[in-house]
Amino acid sequence: MEAGFLGVGAMGQPMATKLLDGGHQLTVLDLNPDAMRPLLERQAGQATSPKDLADRCEVVFVSLPTLNAFRGVVFDENGLLQGGKMKILVNTCTVGVKFVREIEAAMAAKGVTIVDSPISGGPAGAWAGKLSVMVSGDPAAVEQVRPLLSLLGPTLTVAGDKPGAAQILKLTNNIMFAVSMVVSAEAFTMGAKGGVDPEVMLKAIGAGTGNNQVLQTMFPRNIMTREFNFGAALHILMKDIDLAMEQGEELGVPMWLCQTARLIYKHTIFAHSANADISTVVRFIENNAGFEMPKTR
Repeated sequence: MEAGFLGVGAMGQPMATKLLDGGHQLTVLDLNPDAMRPLLERQAGQATSPKDLADRCEVVFVSLPTLNAFRGVVFDENGLLQGGKMKILVNTCTVGVKFVREIEAAMAAKGVTIVDSPISGGPAGAWAGKLSVMVSGDPAAVEQVRPLLSLLGPTLTVAGDKPGAAQILKLTNNIMFAVSMVVSAEAFTMGAKGGVDPEVMLKAIGAGTGNNQVLQTMFPRNIMTREFNFGAALHILMKDIDLAMEQGEELGVPMWLCQTARLIYKHTIFAHSANADISTVVRFIENNAGFEMPKTR
């Protein structure tokens, strides 16, 4: 199958690589030439604009960090809406239900179907081909792109037949991840400052009721190595938390714990940077505890 991929950064590049690994033809576009280079070296084509990409490919994937960037590549003068060949737009971004409906309406007027497909697993999961892929949209369109999506990870979950359902599913995942990261950071800082080896905590808690995905992935790879390089910026997670809170409040669901976690991430940004890695929240909590966990790996 021939596909286009718009946005080949921290998440887009490994996903695009998996499509090439699966034997599919690919045309790519990114503002950063260095991000495209590894794909072009593998004989991927290069588009000159979003319109050019939509003129070349019936299926176009989008992986962009912000809603404004996404809106630009759709509605700008040389945006995707101006292309003549694209029939399916696959959205891998976490953008919330309202935004998906906005894009869906614009695309439907041009005869383009949206397959909403946010993903979870981070850059490491993307490179390993182990993402959790969440999908919603027209069943026929979903089936058409399933061979491509299945290359991204072993778990493909259909949330519903309306674009936006997958966004709710992804936001549910992301706020659970965000909160578990904060509580794991607080707990491990407390335990280590109290004299318990972090490796001992990881072994015991990993086999106990406190186990979570943060302890299984981020802590051994990015925290206990003291590298703090999970691969996602704080401002991206803040976007997702804000979208989740907006969705919850719209539905009349109390978001008290998310509010608390949001405040902690916000203070982490103030103390460090919006572009700092999301794992920096551990450093923020350590700093406020007047303690630093030891490097154990």
